[in-house]
Amino acid sequence: MEAAKRKAAYVTFLAGDGDYVKGVVGLAKGLRKVGTAYPLVVAVLPDVPDSHRRLLLAQGCIVREIEPVHPPDSSTQFAMAYYVINYSKLRIWEFTEYEKILYLDSDIQVYENIDHLFELPDGAFYAVMDCFCEKTWSHTPQYRIGYCQQSPDRVPWPRDELGPPPPPYFNAGMFVSQPSAATAKALLAVLKVTPPTPFAEQDFLNMYFKDIYKPIPLLYNLVMAMLWRHPDKVELSKVKVVHYCAAVCTYSILVLCIFISSIVLICLMKQYSGQSLIIYLYCFICFGHTYMIYLTMDVCRDQNRGGTRARKRTWIEKM
Repeated sequence: MEAAKRKAAYVTFLAGDGDYVKGVVGLAKGLRKVGTAYPLVVAVLPDVPDSHRRLLLAQGCIVREIEPVHPPDSSTQFAMAYYVINYSKLRIWEFTEYEKILYLDSDIQVYENIDHLFELPDGAFYAVMDCFCEKTWSHTPQYRIGYCQQSPDRVPWPRDELGPPPPPYFNAGMFVSQPSAATAKALLAVLKVTPPTPFAEQDFLNMYFKDIYKPIPLLYNLVMAMLWRHPDKVELSKVKVVHYCAAVCTYSILVLCIFISSIVLICLMKQYSGQSLIIYLYCFICFGHTYMIYLTMDVCRDQNRGGTRARKRTWIEKM
């Protein structure tokens, strides 16, 4: 079937009145730049303001309002506080006017045409395997023992202690699936009796689709952490989709900056011993540390609100 004739669509999700809309605009521009033959459908919650909806319509998006989906009441601590709203993504399986959908988070950018993914065989759930190396995975046995499915030979799974290795686990920021009224109904029914877990809808989708999940190459969803956790697995020249969702520990960055600055200060003190320049340098570095702490705390607050997920490269927003 020719790509332009198949009834399919890219889909993304938008909630609230914050910066997320910038990410969706960037995604729409990116898809247009690579010449996609398919529309971008934006599943929006009722709290998305009219001004943001008009902005999306002006970018050629199809805006589709959905009702929120809430998980069962629980005291679960999500890996990020805003993850709870992502359960509403389950509504996209109700988009049955499309034979196939390719979902992309709003913090993703497409750098090459990927329309061919709509031609993947039906009956399976396609996505890229995730990486367990960032601290947001600290609640898992994979993180605690240093095991990651991206490099399973680096630290072998302790089968004698923990039993069989866990099944392949995908990142739900990008996937290819088939909408279905039956699937949509079943997803919501199963959710009602499934306790929430730290990675919210991503954990849930992995559980629900585990029997039909088929991994696809990471060039279709390059999570930023792969660049420093598994650089040997990344071929940048072949990457088509980048996912700007790195859960960098800002406190680690702060400690590293302080450590490097302290080393520099010690070297300067040895070289310029007895000179007043040292005092000025010391004051300057102390000011820098204070400012870095401020920036770090600001980033942490922003991450808890979910603001960082909507950021894109500057050139995308200026296109």
